[in-house]
Amino acid sequence: MTAFIIDIILTGGFVAYGMNTHDSPWSDFPVTAAPFVIALVIAWLIIPRVREQPFSLVSGAIVALLTAGIGLALRAGFGQGVSGAFPIVATAMIAALFLGWRLIALLIKQVRQKQQSA
Repeated sequence: MTAFIIDIILTGGFVAYGMNTHDSPWSDFPVTAAPFVIALVIAWLIIPRVREQPFSLVSGAIVALLTAGIGLALRAGFGQGVSGAFPIVATAMIAALFLGWRLIALLIKQVRQKQQSA
């Protein structure tokens, strides 16, 4: 559950950052975030490995790719923009966020294990 909550928070942060960068009104946040939040929930629901090993880098990659891919498809379906470099930037940012926090968690775990065995 912790990993899912972190992914949700980072998804919201990704959307908020993009909206801030483009001076979008904050009242649009729910509609702008919805495609990516829905995609994230779908990724967590349909891939058992993600629920079984939520902190693994493989799970992070799966969630990132599905969240970006499905999110962009839903965004297009909702009539929101997906033109230009946005799909590339969105996919790269989501991947960096979802893999980044998992990598940090893995490194902290390894440091703690070394400290305990010393």
